[in-house]
Amino acid sequence: MDKREKLTAMDKILRELDDLKNSETSVLKKISQIEAENINLGVGLLDQSLPEVHENIDAAMEQIDMVISKFTEYRNQFSKDNKLEEPEEEA
Repeated sequence: MDKREKLTAMDKILRELDDLKNSETSVLKKISQIEAENINLGVGLLDQSLPEVHENIDAAMEQIDMVISKFTEYRNQFSKDNKLEEPEEEA
């Protein structure tokens, strides 16, 4: 795999990480909806379980944000180090 292909693969990974973050955001919203609906229902099992699930998803989102940030820095440094910032010249 040449350097340009590696950069393309890194860009794809960043898009997938962003998609993962969006998916986690959707899960978090769904959990919040269930928690809100359970306010009227008052099921103790959900009262006890959902806050922990919410916390775990929130922690996962923080980790994903950290990975995205660090991987973006890595990708940008790789691009700079290999002078891939300019568009590829056509042969």
